Amino acid sequence: MDDTDVEQVTLALLDAANDKDSEVQDQVRKSMLTLGKQQPDRVLAMCQDYLLKHPKLVVSHRVVVLQTIELIVGCRIEEISAPRIKSIISLASEEMTRSKDVVPDWQQAASNILVAVGNKHINDIMEEILSKFQPGFLPHFFVVQTLANLSDSNVYGMVPFLNAILGTMLPMLAMAKQDNMKWVFSSALCHFSDSILEYLANLDKAPDPTVRKDTFSGEIYAAFDILFNNWLQSREPKLRLTVGEAVGSMCHLMASDKLEEQLPRIIPTIVSLYKKNTEHYVISKSLCQVLEASVNMGSRVLETQLDGLLLTLHQQVSAPVDYSDPPTVKNHNEVLRCFSLLANSFPDRLVMYVLQRLENSNERSRMGSLAVLRHLINSSSSTMESKKLLILASIRQPMADHSNKVKKRVVQVISAMAHHGYLELEGGELLVRFIVQNCALHDTYQSHQRATSDPEEVTNEALRTMCDSTLHLLTTTVGRLADVLWPKLLYYLTPSQFNNATTPLCKSLIVLGNKKKSNQEPSFKIDFTQEVNLPSPQTLMIRLLVNAAFPFNSRGHGPPSLSLLQILSINIHPKTETVWEKEIPPLLSLLEVSESTAESLDKKKWDEKLLELLSQTLTSIEDDKWVCQFAAEATRYLSTYNNALEEKSFLYRCIGVTLQQCFNKEVVKKQLQEVLLAARHNDAIEREGVAMGVGLCANSHLEGTLAKLDEFGKSDAFKKSPSIFNLLKERNEVEVEKVKSTLILCYGHVALNAPPEKILSRIDQDILRCISKHFNTKVLGIKVETKDLTMKLSLIQSVGLIARAISRCVKKQGYIFSRKQELITVMLDFMKSEPSDSLKTPVRPLVMTTCANLMSLDPPLSENESFDLLKVCVNGVLSLPPDTHTPEKTKDEEILDPKQRKVLYRDTLAALQELLRSILARDPSPDGLQGIFKHIESWLGSVHDHERERAITATSNLLTYYLESLTVKCMVSFHNLGALLGRLSPRCSDPLPAVRAAAVDCIYTLLSIQLRYEGFSLDYRDEGVEGLLPLKGALENPDHSVLYKTCSDLTKVMSKRLPQQQLTTLVFMLFEGLVDSQANCCRASSVILNTLLKNRGAGLQDLVPEMLEVLHVRLQSITEEQVRVAVGQTVLILASQHLQTVINTLVNQPLPYDSWTSEMWMAMGADPIVANQIMEMVMEKLVITAPYVDKKESMMRGGMTKVATNQPLAMTCGLKELLLNGQAQEPAVSLFPQLFSCLTVRLGASVGVMPPKDNNHKHSGSLHVAGVAAEALRILLARAQLDEVMKRLDEDNAWDAMKELNTHVTGVTLLARAMAKHAGPRLPAIVESLCPSLNNIYECQRITVTAFFSELLNHHVATELLLIDVLMNNMMERISDPCCTVRMLAVRGLGNIAVGSPEKVNKYAKELLAAMSSGMEEKDDPGKLITLEAMSGLSKVLLHLDKNNVHLLVVYIFMKIRPFLESDNDDIRCASILLMGNLSKFGSGEQVFKDQIHNVLVSLLLHLVDPNAQVVKACKYAMRVCAPVVGSEQITAMFQNHLHEDKSLHYGEFINDLTKYLIQDFPGMLNFYHISVIQFFKSNWAEVRAAAAMFIGFLLGNIQQEHLSHLNMGTISKGLVVLLQDPDPVVRAKAAEAMGHFH
Repeated sequence: MDDTDVEQVTLALLDAANDKDSEVQDQVRKSMLTLGKQQPDRVLAMCQDYLLKHPKLVVSHRVVVLQTIELIVGCRIEEISAPRIKSIISLASEEMTRSKDVVPDWQQAASNILVAVGNKHINDIMEEILSKFQPGFLPHFFVVQTLANLSDSNVYGMVPFLNAILGTMLPMLAMAKQDNMKWVFSSALCHFSDSILEYLANLDKAPDPTVRKDTFSGEIYAAFDILFNNWLQSREPKLRLTVGEAVGSMCHLMASDKLEEQLPRIIPTIVSLYKKNTEHYVISKSLCQVLEASVNMGSRVLETQLDGLLLTLHQQVSAPVDYSDPPTVKNHNEVLRCFSLLANSFPDRLVMYVLQRLENSNERSRMGSLAVLRHLINSSSSTMESKKLLILASIRQPMADHSNKVKKRVVQVISAMAHHGYLELEGGELLVRFIVQNCALHDTYQSHQRATSDPEEVTNEALRTMCDSTLHLLTTTVGRLADVLWPKLLYYLTPSQFNNATTPLCKSLIVLGNKKKSNQEPSFKIDFTQEVNLPSPQTLMIRLLVNAAFPFNSRGHGPPSLSLLQILSINIHPKTETVWEKEIPPLLSLLEVSESTAESLDKKKWDEKLLELLSQTLTSIEDDKWVCQFAAEATRYLSTYNNALEEKSFLYRCIGVTLQQCFNKEVVKKQLQEVLLAARHNDAIEREGVAMGVGLCANSHLEGTLAKLDEFGKSDAFKKSPSIFNLLKERNEVEVEKVKSTLILCYGHVALNAPPEKILSRIDQDILRCISKHFNTKVLGIKVETKDLTMKLSLIQSVGLIARAISRCVKKQGYIFSRKQELITVMLDFMKSEPSDSLKTPVRPLVMTTCANLMSLDPPLSENESFDLLKVCVNGVLSLPPDTHTPEKTKDEEILDPKQRKVLYRDTLAALQELLRSILARDPSPDGLQGIFKHIESWLGSVHDHERERAITATSNLLTYYLESLTVKCMVSFHNLGALLGRLSPRCSDPLPAVRAAAVDCIYTLLSIQLRYEGFSLDYRDEGVEGLLPLKGALENPDHSVLYKTCSDLTKVMSKRLPQQQLTTLVFMLFEGLVDSQANCCRASSVILNTLLKNRGAGLQDLVPEMLEVLHVRLQSITEEQVRVAVGQTVLILASQHLQTVINTLVNQPLPYDSWTSEMWMAMGADPIVANQIMEMVMEKLVITAPYVDKKESMMRGGMTKVATNQPLAMTCGLKELLLNGQAQEPAVSLFPQLFSCLTVRLGASVGVMPPKDNNHKHSGSLHVAGVAAEALRILLARAQLDEVMKRLDEDNAWDAMKELNTHVTGVTLLARAMAKHAGPRLPAIVESLCPSLNNIYECQRITVTAFFSELLNHHVATELLLIDVLMNNMMERISDPCCTVRMLAVRGLGNIAVGSPEKVNKYAKELLAAMSSGMEEKDDPGKLITLEAMSGLSKVLLHLDKNNVHLLVVYIFMKIRPFLESDNDDIRCASILLMGNLSKFGSGEQVFKDQIHNVLVSLLLHLVDPNAQVVKACKYAMRVCAPVVGSEQITAMFQNHLHEDKSLHYGEFINDLTKYLIQDFPGMLNFYHISVIQFFKSNWAEVRAAAAMFIGFLLGNIQQEHLSHLNMGTISKGLVVLLQDPDPVVRAKAAEAMGHFH
């Protein structure tokens, strides 16, 4: 390789070394280093020259070059010649000292070179440096710095020089006046001392083992004297620190007597530095070294310094430690090392000092003491052994500290103590309690969540997490603690102050229990009589069960509580084990499975499962005494949950379930008494809990429970204690009312839970009587009703529960509930007594829910009773003020917040709807509906928005329920449809948008109900009715014209669905609507009325068109199926007599046809003769009538739009409906080829065509012209029973494709494919019918037919049915069609013959090759689609052509393809590469073909990184199939092994290997290859340019010396130099990498 080329490249890299992109800069350095490693002398020489020739180079650039020199020297020091070393030393020395000022980056880079060289050539370096380190002259800053760094990097080389250096340096110290010089001397002395110490520590490896410490002691002490006495007093903090650091290092080298003498000065001075400097780490490190040196020599003076030292060290160890700031952490560790050093010399003084400091309540001081204590426990265990009890006693004081930071340190100390055997000692249990207490901490609630800047802050959460981890560690890693923790930890499970620690406690106990159980340790079985502090088994079980009921409370304590319960089974009771092993795991998996959360868990079902578990457990225990004990303890435990009422409520239910299992009646009575007495009746949740518990108990003890409730009702709890203070008396009264409320609720739950066979007889006598007794009090023999709201609510709830209980029993036994009406009356009285102007209590919703429950019971209400119930409830709710209204506050009442009020309103309206539904359910008929609606209808016209909204919402809900529960068994007239529509339709124009939307819903539902009454099935969807829902969108617009237009549209739908006999009623209702309270609705009524009369008011005449119109209307009203058939028959008769008139009339119906017009068309298909005549007439019309006309888009814009002509479109619609009739199958099959052809051509003429505009009919614009033809064609295929064709087309979504302009060709192709595969025999007649259309004047029809024929050629069926010649001739003719798309499809068709009939390819070889060649040369081909098809087609044809047919054309085709390889169009690049691959078989073994492959090989290789994935795949394929032709076995194997479409390719490795084989097998072509690659340096794609640079790089990297002559290195180097300035950084980086191979 020519030296000038290497130099040119190196020079370019040196120029690029300061590239703005960091990755390019890195690559340039790597390449420079690579070149430098290969030819270190030459590259170093160039770097030196570069620096010499560019004295004014910017510093950053200069630094990069110097760094490169350093790297080359660092890795090739052995190979660099001695002269070069010397010149580098002098260059670096000169660069380093050229400027007298300090320029850190530049001079440091030069210094680093000297240090790198110094690792090998220390003598040369020292010669150079010492020449600039002369006695009597102050040296350059970086000369001293370099000496310091050399002493670090080459200890053994430098130490022998240090004595001399120190000798020269000592006088200089006095000359240093500048702080930076003092700093560098101090730093050097520190490094020198460290190097000497390292040398002395490793004398066995040292070159001169005779060196001793005292060799340096004199000089070091002299230097120490200046540094310590003069420089340490400097005002510059950085200098002071460095001097301090140096003093620490120098102490080890000072003579012992000198050190002992200086210690009383050194220690206080270093300690004093703490006050003057913020960076304490260096000071602590220095102090540590002084102490280490003192301890090592057994200093006696040290003890005299102890007091001051400990004070300072304690202050340091108490300083905050910020773990995000490493120096503070390092300082903390150094200080702890100081304590360790002192502990070994003065253990007693140190421990006493630390423990005394623990008594100081200052937070920081305590934290420091605890840190030291922990360190000493861990690091000096032998020293501390005798002091364990003292430490245990002392730790109690900080345990009582309130600071979380102190607590955190205490936990760390406890953890250390646990690992060193402290916890087993007496008093150790207090430490465990401390950990548990802090596991139970609650979250930190800050009133103002201020972001704290304290890095040491310890939140409650952080401390708690730490204690959780500590408890877990003590459980799992300190084996000897197992008996300290088990079973003692159980104690902490039941007191409520440890609630939040339940989860970690349970987890630890689970680990301990499992270990003891699996090891069969006797201590696993707990003797609760011995362990007096532990809760009883019953209390434990209660606690864990209640925990499980609220699995996400207290940090998710549910799963661990259940798991612990399972482990404790034999300790709770031996018989629980089997039940729990079976029942608890499914419960746990339920919590784990869905990653459930409090929101996603079905709480009601979960509670039931746990109560079932309790019930099964108690049954399996079979020990009544144990169960009674359980009930008693559960009752006693209730007070624990006074602050957690939900949990308490669940515990009441547990007590109820337990009492079910108690056989001892006395115990049951006693526990019920206790529950009722102890309950806090003032709280609603607790009342509900008590009542549920008592109810559950009644399941087994109905008699006893009722007796106890009766007895309690008469007991002292209800006696008002005499009191002088009226105030107390009143309060007592309130209390009594609340107790009564509880009892009333209890009776309701007793009814719900009692055994069905026993309860009905008790309802009247025991339950309702007692409820009534408690509710009404007698004063002087007169019943006085209570005014207490709680009692009212309890009564209402209780009656509802009783109603539910009865309805549950009634299913099994008939029962007449005689007090139903009486109760409903009481409920209504409550409702009436509520203030009508506000809603403050849940009385209304509860009353209505209870009445709804009562409604389902017998006897049914009379008409009057029903009327009263409806009147009170409907008026009582609808008249309420809006939910935004804030009622005036009275003195006793609390005012509801807006959120609660909203919920109450929502519940009230929902309850009203539930009640209305339950009333309707008793009589689900039009009359029943009318009975309810008459109470609501007057509110529909209210002047208040909120009243109208509630009324229409209730109506909508009611109608929906009516529709859902409607079962039509016989033909019934929905006689009030007209009345309902008349009331509701004007509301569609209501001022309130919500009312408008609900009104549309009501009309939609009414018409749906009407459809059901007409006999339509549930899933039937009527087009007109379904069209109502979209109108809601239009109704959101408050513009008057839009609203009336929408009302008009609405009326059209109503008028179509409304039976004739209802018309009058509707009209009269609309007359009433003209005087609505809302002006908008009056106008709407007039619009609706007028529209209705226009549509339906015309008189009937004896003319066919009018008759058809009447039939059209009749079809909407008739429900009987036979009548519908008869109407169809009528249409058919008319058609058979006046076919032309009927067709003309129907064709003139508005488009799209509504379902009734469609039905008429369909009806005509019932007679094959008529159907046949219609089909022929339609086909004839479609052939002779223009399918569309071109219209200008608008006056303003140019451009033409195709608009469908009305008659052919209507005919197509009609034909579609006709074919829907199953009886039209016979004529459809006989005319199939003609119909298929006709509809396919019609489809072609419909694509992209707009429907004609008809201003009278809104929906005309929604018609899809091509969609109609496609649908007709689909139905035709179904009639012809071509199921497989249909299936295939549906799978391929072909119908959607055929309808749209941009996918039409694809759709037709799919149609032809399906026909060819599944309907072959029908094709000859179809082809014959389609041929004439190929000469049609309409381009769109020619495209459709050509696409169809083109695809047929893709299938062998064309040959089998002898269609091949006809199709090929047609394709050849179309090659010269004026339409581009037709020509493209013709080329595609010709290519397809290779797939469909490969055996015919050679027959048409000449024509095919000619057509494809001309296709590739096509000029009028804007998207290059024809070219693309020609190449793809030729690719397919080549696979089947004989060699002699192509032989002469191979090179010609190759030449045609080559320009396309670099085309900007991805598809064309891809097709040309694939075609090239397919040509390969025709050239195998021929030199001329091999040459062609080599001509394009570079292009293919570089396009393997093409940005387009398909091009990459094509390249892989082409190279695989051409591989055998290349002429190299190894390259062939590489292509075939690595270039698989689905495998990723490591391009760099691949090209690297390939270049090796190219060099080996084709050395003569290397010149051609590298010239070809260089041409790609100018490629449009950055990826390809980068790949070309890589290719060249690997070529250079792998080439042997003897082949270098084949390469034009000048051209290569010039090309790469240009690429090094490419705009793309990736290209620049690859160019730089390639340059690294110039060696």
